[in-house]
Amino acid sequence: MTAGATPDRPDEPPQMRIVRPYALTGGRTRSGASDLPIETLVRTSARGREVGPKLQLEYRTIAEMCEEPLSVAEVSVHLGVPLGVARVLVTDMSEQGLVDVHKGRTDRPNQALLERVLHGIRDL
Repeated sequence: MTAGATPDRPDEPPQMRIVRPYALTGGRTRSGASDLPIETLVRTSARGREVGPKLQLEYRTIAEMCEEPLSVAEVSVHLGVPLGVARVLVTDMSEQGLVDVHKGRTDRPNQALLERVLHGIRDL
């Protein structure tokens, strides 16, 4: 086994280290006031581009990835971290002005209206 390799992955290069998700979020499992929906779009802000090279690795990676809008779910996949971790990191970055988040529409159609439409379609 090489120096720095883990027992369960002896072929892992020494420079690869496993960082536990809770270490990335400071032990937090929830982000801010509310969790971001997985479809929330994230885009690097002007401030994020400006200070990007000085950011910690995960923030820098997110800032680079989100030059074009990505969903929180895509950020999670690209970083290889659980969705909850991606939500916390993106929320932290948003609060610091490093990314802009664009939540989808929250106003949903009235259920009664949808049921009337469904009944109308069935009657056709």
